[in-house]
Amino acid sequence: MSDYLWNSKEQEQENAAPDFTHFNDQGRARMVDVGQKPISRRTAVAAGRVLVNQETFSRIQSGGIKKGDVLTVAQIAGIMGAKHTPDLIPMCHPILMDGIDLELHLNEERLSVEIQATISCDGRTGVEMEALTAVSAAALTVYDMCKALQKDMVITDLRLLSKTGGIHGDYVSGESPSQEHIPF
Repeated sequence: MSDYLWNSKEQEQENAAPDFTHFNDQGRARMVDVGQKPISRRTAVAAGRVLVNQETFSRIQSGGIKKGDVLTVAQIAGIMGAKHTPDLIPMCHPILMDGIDLELHLNEERLSVEIQATISCDGRTGVEMEALTAVSAAALTVYDMCKALQKDMVITDLRLLSKTGGIHGDYVSGESPSQEHIPF
């Protein structure tokens, strides 16, 4: 890359918010050193949905998808996605997660598969990316399982609902995570 581009990046970094920690002093990508951070309890809840048509919804609901039980396979894919987050997102640290819970349910009113992931650990860095990756992998799996039936499904509303722990404190979005097995 030319010096001009690197200098532009350095100037952008000087003007950027000081919380962009994945850049070194030269504006190049780095993995943050979390070795000195205290271990704390951390959780994250993320959600998303896959919008489908009535036929696809009915076939998922009745178990009529040729590849198998869509919700069960997507749930397993979400768990696997969370476990492989540092393999997919370059600056994520490998984290020993204590728990990964995915909830998937059909929302007939929206004609959607609703997905929510809850991740927990005791560690030096948060599990937000693991929760978001879990939801993404589950949503992509729903798409994969149903694509022979419908190509125009929409994966939407991927978002962080809450997180706890760490120096930045807790975060709760305007919508609250599901506390029961009800539509979120």
